[in-house]
Amino acid sequence: MIEEKLDKLGITLPTPPKPVASYIPVVKTGNLIFVSGQIPIIDGKVAYSGKVTKDLSIEDAQRAARLCVINALAQLKSELQNLDKISKIVRLSGFVNSPPDFAEQPKVINGASDLLYDIFEKKGQHTRIAVGVSSLPLNSAVEVDLIVEINVD
Repeated sequence: MIEEKLDKLGITLPTPPKPVASYIPVVKTGNLIFVSGQIPIIDGKVAYSGKVTKDLSIEDAQRAARLCVINALAQLKSELQNLDKISKIVRLSGFVNSPPDFAEQPKVINGASDLLYDIFEKKGQHTRIAVGVSSLPLNSAVEVDLIVEINVD
């Protein structure tokens, strides 16, 4: 049970963050669910902002990536009501607000990937991109989106 796994990890899913622009947070088509980009928001405020290594450490950016996944899971829970319907994490896309000479985006996005594996184990192994960008919405340090496969009843 995914809920039990979250409890063991000390994770409580928040109320899903509201979109910050003109889009919807989740789209389901067939047995795939696409979760829009999630930034590290807690209680309506960006918890980790700025450029990695300039404004915050790699370790803080990893925590930001982890928080992005927690928010993505909150979106999925809102859509599915039960996270046990997830059969596979298919893809994670990670965007890191970083200076041009920074090249450790994969290390930052490991904060998200490792959490997905901790929660879903083998079902949490996924394909991935980790890219650096010059800015992100609300000056967020990291943004993550997900594609997941679900069991269709």
